[in-house]
This record gives sequence, structure tokens and C-alpha cells, in this order.
Amino acid sequence: MTQRSLSTAADRRSELVDAALSAFSRGGYAGTTITDVAHEAGISSAYVLKLLGGKEQLFVAALDRCFERIEETLAGAPMGGTPTEILDAMGDAYADLIADRTLLLIQVHAQSVAAIPAIGDALRSGLARVTRFAKERSGAADADVQRFIAFGQLCHLVVTAGIADVDDDWARALTDGLRHPEI
Repeated sequence: MTQRSLSTAADRRSELVDAALSAFSRGGYAGTTITDVAHEAGISSAYVLKLLGGKEQLFVAALDRCFERIEETLAGAPMGGTPTEILDAMGDAYADLIADRTLLLIQVHAQSVAAIPAIGDALRSGLARVTRFAKERSGAADADVQRFIAFGQLCHLVVTAGIADVDDDWARALTDGLRHPEI
């Protein structure tokens, strides 16, 4: 007799969070329904609600997963060198990570609905986490960490607005020296 492996609620919750991350990155908060997330996860809407509650909780869980992946990626960047070199290595790792637009877009969508208290709190918490990690790992001064975060946000803008494809002086000014994923 073959024994079938049943997934635990924790496993399903993790799969659901990944599905929510994908669905919300495509449709944003307003444009994604619980049914969309359920379909992405291959489960019923009722089970989605049982596992994670409503849409706001799903979005927050997806955003938290995004920042977990960012921190894991930054942690995997090569160490060594000056604080600036360490930040540059983390920036390169981040640029590679967001070549898959999922994590980039969930952050952009979160910024657009940050007035929703739980989402704004989760966004600020994730940014705090990444900022503290970058500072602690690199040993860089606050101004250098600020520049690191600012370049990451500029990279988001360049990619989402297609600025790298614009052949004009203003676009070159924004993209000069900036490595961003080719999408």
C-alpha cells in the first residue's frame, strides 16, 4: 500500500503566500481578488480565507515574503572589501533578483496602497528590515545606505517606466551608471 503525503496547513499557507505574491504582483491590490489568489494556488476561496483571512492579510503576507526574499538575496551577496563595495555587491544581487518583475511589482503596488494602515506598516517594516540589514552587513555610513536604497528605488522606476529604452538626455541622466535588469 502506497502512503500518500498530506500537506500540512503550514505548507499550504506557504504555497498560498507564494501564489498571493504572484497574483498581486500582476494585478495589484485593487485589481486582484481572493478568487484570483485561490485560482493561482489551486485551492478554494473558502480555504484561502481559512488559512490567511481576507485580502489585506494576503497582501501583507505576500509583501512580507517579498522582503524575506530580498534579505536572503542580499545575504548571499559576496562579502569583502569596503562598505561601498559590499553595498555594490548587494545592489548587483538585488538587480538580478528583480529581473523577475514579481518582487519589484509587489513593492510598487504596495507603495500605491500604503495608505491602508496594515499595508503601509508592512511596507515600512520591510524597508526597515532591508535598510538595517544593508547597514549592519556593509558597515556603511547612513548616507551610503540611503544612497543604496535610493538607487534601488530608482532602478524600480527605470524598469517599470521603461526609461532605459528612451533615447533622450533626461533618460540617460537617470540611467547613467545604473545597473538594472534587462526586461
